Amino acid sequence: MIKSINDFKNPFFIGVAGVGMSAIAQYLQGIGKTVSGSDRYFKEDEYNETKEKLEAEGIQCFLQNGEGITAETDLVVVSTAIEDTVPEVQQAKQLNIPILKRSEVLALIAASKKTIAVGGTSGKSTTSAMLFEILEYAGLQPSIISGAGLTRIIKEGKIGNAKVGAGEWLVIEADESDGSIVQYHAEIGLLLNIDKDHQEIDELMQIFGKFKNNSKKFIVNQNNQLSKTLSQNAANDFSPNENDNCGYTAKNFVQDGFNIQFSILDKLFSINAMGRHNMENATAAAAVANSIGVSMSKCAEALKTYEGIYRRNQILGNKNGVWIIDDYAHNPVKCAAAISSCQPLAKKVVAWFQPHGYGPTRFLRNDFVKEISAVLRAEDEIWMSEIFYAGGTAVKDISANDLINDIKATGNNAFFVEDRNNFVTTVRPHLPDGSVLLLMGARDPSLEKFAKQVWESL
Repeated sequence: MIKSINDFKNPFFIGVAGVGMSAIAQYLQGIGKTVSGSDRYFKEDEYNETKEKLEAEGIQCFLQNGEGITAETDLVVVSTAIEDTVPEVQQAKQLNIPILKRSEVLALIAASKKTIAVGGTSGKSTTSAMLFEILEYAGLQPSIISGAGLTRIIKEGKIGNAKVGAGEWLVIEADESDGSIVQYHAEIGLLLNIDKDHQEIDELMQIFGKFKNNSKKFIVNQNNQLSKTLSQNAANDFSPNENDNCGYTAKNFVQDGFNIQFSILDKLFSINAMGRHNMENATAAAAVANSIGVSMSKCAEALKTYEGIYRRNQILGNKNGVWIIDDYAHNPVKCAAAISSCQPLAKKVVAWFQPHGYGPTRFLRNDFVKEISAVLRAEDEIWMSEIFYAGGTAVKDISANDLINDIKATGNNAFFVEDRNNFVTTVRPHLPDGSVLLLMGARDPSLEKFAKQVWESL
C-alpha cells in the first residue's frame, strides 16, 4: 500500500500530456523517480510538443496501448478523465499494480514538503505563479506544481507547469472542481474567492470549509463575501479594497496600458499585467510571502519582472491596428474580469468565447448572462461559437446561441457564429483601428492553435 512518495520508484501516468498530470510527472522525475506515461494524443509518426518536452526531462512516453506498463511499474496514476475501461487500467489491475488518482499523488507530494495550497474559484494559476516568483526571488528556492505554464519556465524550453527547487516550500494549486482540495493538509491554505462554477455554493462552502480545517494557517480574501466567512484571523487576510479591515490591503490602483500599479503597506507595486483581478492575485501572493518572512519590498521587486503565465491575458500582439489577447477565462466571473481588464486599452473590446461542456454551460447559463452583460460597455461586443464537446453522453439541449440571445435581451451587442472557423471573416468589419480582440475559452486543447489562426488571418 502506498502511503508516501517513498513507497514507489517507477510511476506510470495514463494521460501524461494533461496539464495537471504532466506537472506531477515532471516533479516526480525531478526528485529522482523514473517516470513514464502514455496519452491518447500521442500518435505514431506524429509530432507532439508536450511529448517532446516530457522526453527532454527523461520521462519515457508511449502510445496509449499498454506497452509502457511493465513488471517494473510500481504505481499507475490516472486523472479523473481516465475511465476504468481504458485497457491500461485493466492491465494494471491484472498485474495488481496500485492505481492512484492524480490528486492522491499530489496529496502525497504535498505531505512531503512545507506546502502552500492555493484554492478558490478563480486566479489560482496566476497567484501560484506570482507567489513562486516572489519566493524564488527571495532566495527560498521553492518548488511549484501548477495548472498552467509560467512564461519564465517555458522560456527554458519546458512545459512550464512544474519546477523542483532545493528549498522546503512547495506551491500547489488546490482544485475544488473535483473535490480533491480536501485531501491536502497544507502549512498555509490560501482562499482567493468563492463563486459559482463547477458546483452550487452550498457544496463549495463545505469543500472550502474542509480546506480551512486541514490547513495550519488559513488566509482568505476579505473582499469576497463568501470566503470572508471562513477567515481564521483577519490580520493574515488580504483584500483589493483598502476599506476592508485586514492585514494586507491594496490601494491606489492604476492601469496604464499593459501595466498595473498599486500599493500594499505603502510599498509601490508595478506589474506587467492587466486588470484589478491581477492586483487581487498579487496582493494574495504578497500576503502569503510576507507571512513567512519575505519583506513587502522584496515582494514588490520580484513582481516587477513577472512575465505571466500561458493563456492568461496573453498578448499575441497588434495586427492591423487591433490588439489580440488570448485568455483561459471560462466561468462567468473570469470572463467578466478578462473583458474588464481589456477596457482601459481601447474604446471598443470585441470578446469571443467558446463555452465548454453542455452540462456546465446549462448550469451557468444565467450567471454568464448576468456577469457578461454587466461588464459590457455600449461599444463592446460579445461573440460566441458553439459549445466545445469533448465526447461522452452529454445531453445537447443548449447552445451558445441561447446565451447570446439572452445577452441581446439585456440590450448589449451579442453575436453568434456557430463555426469558429468563420469567426474572423464575420468579425472583421466590427474591428476598427485601436480596438481589442479578446479570445476566451478553456478545456479545448486546440484553442492555442485557433488563436494563432486568428492572428494569421486577421
